[in-house]
Amino acid sequence: MSGAGEVSVASAFSGMTRVYPVVFKAACPDCRAGFELSASALRLVVGATHRTTFYSFTCPQCRSAVRKPAGERIVELLTGGGVRALRLHARGTGA
Repeated sequence: MSGAGEVSVASAFSGMTRVYPVVFKAACPDCRAGFELSASALRLVVGATHRTTFYSFTCPQCRSAVRKPAGERIVELLTGGGVRALRLHARGTGA
């Protein structure tokens, strides 16, 4: 039994007719092709610094491995769109 103000799962999604997968626009710096990639085609690595935070993919046209820096906003967009992040942890110095 639902209390006042509660929404059932069925009613929450009643207005949805279709869910579209998220796609990301990308370009290859080698062959200059532009294309769209699914979240599963992208790899995101989040390191301790901006130098160790990047995303990568394989160009579907020329098969080149592409690696690009990812600032905070790019990380937010990619993770929000379903790209899984590999988080690197800095090693402690230990005594």
